Amino acid sequence: MVFEPPKRLVRALGETAPDGDDWLEKLPGAAQRAVALRELTVERVQVPGGRSSLVVLVRAADGAPAVLKLAPGRARPEAERAALAHWAGRGAVQLLEPFSAEGVLLLERLHPDVSVRSLPEAKALLEAAGTLRRLWVEPPAGFSFETVAERTGRQADAMRARAQAAPEVAPLVDVALAAREELLAAAPEHRLLHGTFRQSKVLAGERMPWLAVGPDPVVGECAFDLARLVRDRVEDLIAQPSGAATTRRRVKRLAESLDVDQERLRGWTLFRAVESGVRAGRVGRPRDAELLLEFASWL
Repeated sequence: MVFEPPKRLVRALGETAPDGDDWLEKLPGAAQRAVALRELTVERVQVPGGRSSLVVLVRAADGAPAVLKLAPGRARPEAERAALAHWAGRGAVQLLEPFSAEGVLLLERLHPDVSVRSLPEAKALLEAAGTLRRLWVEPPAGFSFETVAERTGRQADAMRARAQAAPEVAPLVDVALAAREELLAAAPEHRLLHGTFRQSKVLAGERMPWLAVGPDPVVGECAFDLARLVRDRVEDLIAQPSGAATTRRRVKRLAESLDVDQERLRGWTLFRAVESGVRAGRVGRPRDAELLLEFASWL
C-alpha cells in the first residue's frame, strides 16, 4: 500500500516547519517498515486525519483492530507515549505497545469518525469536561514533560514578534501577555495535562463511551487545559448575536463543573485564543485569525 499523507497533514506541517524537513519524504517508507515489523494488515489511512501525524487503521496479526500513528519529532510523540502509558487507558486511548520505534505508536482502535463534537453542544461540553477531569493526575516521575511556563514562553516570544510586524494585533497581545505573567506567578497545581484538548479530541470507544486521543502533554494547572475547550465551535459563537454573553456563561459553567477558578480559566482562555489567532495570521489563515481575535476580545 502507498501511504499518501492527507492534505491537511501536509498543510499543517508546512505551517509548523515553513523551511521544510525530510520527515514527509521518509514517511511512506517508515510506515511500510512499521506495518511489516508488527505484522499488521492495513485497512486505510484516516482522512482528513490529524494535523501532526499520519493515522492508519490497521489490524493486528490476531485480527484485533488497532491504530498505527506516526509523528515527526517536533510533535513530541515520546511525550505522548509517556502520558498514555501513565494514564493507562483511564480517560484516554489505550497504548498497545509501551516500547517501540521512535515516532511510532500502536493504539487501541476507537471510532475515528465519531467524536463528542457530534453531540448537541451542551451535551458535548458535559461529556468532554468529564473526560478531561480523568486525565488530570500527578505527572509520572520517570519522564520530563514540558511545562506550561515553557510552552507559553515560546509562544509569547512568537506573539511579540508578530505584534511588531502587525501592529493592529499589539493591544490584544499585550493584554494576553500580561494575563500570562499574572497567571504564572501563582499557579495553583502541578498536573499532567492533555495539552491540546477539544471536542474533536474525544472519540467514541467500546470499553468507555468517550476517550481522549492525540495529547500534546504538558505539566501545569488545570485551567490551562480547560481553556481550549471554552472556544470550541468558535464559528458558531461568532455567528450568534449573543456570542459574547454565551462565551462568558460557558467560562462560568465549565469552571464550576470542574472546580477551576473562573478568573484563571478566563485568563488562560484569553491567552490561548490570542496566541492561536496571532499564529493563524502569521501562517496565512486570515479568516481564522479574525474569528479567534474577535473571540478573545470578548474575554
